[in-house]
Amino acid sequence: MTESIAAATTKKESRTTRDLAKAAVSGWLGTAMEFMDFQLYSLAAAIVFNKIFFPDVSPVIGLIAAMATYGVGYVARLVGAIYFGRMGDKIGRKKVLFITIALMGASTTLIGFLPTYAMIGIWAPILLVALRLIQGFGAGAEIAGATVMLAEYAPVRRRGLISSLVSLGTNSGTLGASALWAILIAALSEEQLLSWGWRIPFLASFLLMIFAVWIRRSLKESPVFEQREDVVDGVALSRKDIKSHQAAAVEAEKSTGTLEKALHQRKGKSFLIALGLRFGQAGNSGLVQTFLVGYLASVLLVDKTVGTSSIMWGSLVGFVTVPAIGILGDRFGRKPLYMTLSILTTIFAIPMMLMITSGNTTLITVAMVIGLNLGVLSLFSMESVTMAEFFGARTRFTQLALAKEIGGILATAIGPLLAATLTAVTGHWWPLAAMLIGYSLITLVSAAVGPEVRGRDLVRLEDAA
Repeated sequence: MTESIAAATTKKESRTTRDLAKAAVSGWLGTAMEFMDFQLYSLAAAIVFNKIFFPDVSPVIGLIAAMATYGVGYVARLVGAIYFGRMGDKIGRKKVLFITIALMGASTTLIGFLPTYAMIGIWAPILLVALRLIQGFGAGAEIAGATVMLAEYAPVRRRGLISSLVSLGTNSGTLGASALWAILIAALSEEQLLSWGWRIPFLASFLLMIFAVWIRRSLKESPVFEQREDVVDGVALSRKDIKSHQAAAVEAEKSTGTLEKALHQRKGKSFLIALGLRFGQAGNSGLVQTFLVGYLASVLLVDKTVGTSSIMWGSLVGFVTVPAIGILGDRFGRKPLYMTLSILTTIFAIPMMLMITSGNTTLITVAMVIGLNLGVLSLFSMESVTMAEFFGARTRFTQLALAKEIGGILATAIGPLLAATLTAVTGHWWPLAAMLIGYSLITLVSAAVGPEVRGRDLVRLEDAA
């Protein structure tokens, strides 16, 4: 066993530029598919699902029920993060990413084949919830796995830029889903949309799944996973195996000493810092991309298209912002860039809300575009590489997935509800600015207390802090 461990430490399989390109496309496609799937469903829930799956209740209750089925996906995401995260650390990134993309794609496609309430009654919404659970189960580890894979594939000096491609998938998926629904709404009558048109986006996602699965079948395993000192024959050794086979040779002793150090490191600090970094990005996202769109239409009584078009323009600008931030992170480091972005978002929070409440369409659009790119997409670009560098190779997938999902649930799910309550109670916009400032300060403090991790050796098994 000790000879196998020693051999594993020297095992290095070369990766070509083509392999890196495949990993980059795979990560982008997976994230695009995840966000496209969820955006397809969220739009369908708001537009048609209350009528075809919950027709025997009032329109308001039907909408609530449709949104509830959307919400169960987030519960499943946390379970998926734990299950597939541990699996990815145990048997490799590639195998897990193949399973998650297949689960997401298959469940989304099957929604397009579901019979309606008029056909099979109560079983229709039950089947819809079941597919949402499967979809969320796979999605819980998809973006974390893609982040880990790209970071572990990327050259050290370009790690920020390459890893940021995962973030671009969010723009691609959101824009793709929005465009599909916009075309259907414009081209079909309401009767056609309710009878068969709503199925088209879900069935069309099958093509994206086939391409993504094909790419991942030929993708090589992460070079970092293969070089891990605790991996033998493609499987990570358990604590018991490592401790029960003490080194007989000098090299094996060195390896086991390194393993013991990683196994006995006190865990938690890196996770809490990463959770804080995630909290700012997810919290700002929930406010800017979710709450403010509804706030503009329902409270400020601005035309409904202003908020959605602002997000669309902001997402398009993001195709430049995301890689640019990745390059800057490679040039100046993760810590100073995180702190700079957090400070700028804090400073911009009040001017942003003043512009949004001005009633001027141009000012609203500019404020939303800047807010989205500064406080959400830029931090997402940084998050895609920094969180991977924070964790040791032995538990990187699991810890990263949990940090993303727990932070997302706490900030993105609870944030808009808190914002709605505070604005209703106060009748003013200042609680929204306060929340943006609060989220950004959490990220600022987390970045300040955390170590600089740019260029960290990702093969190391211990966490950065």
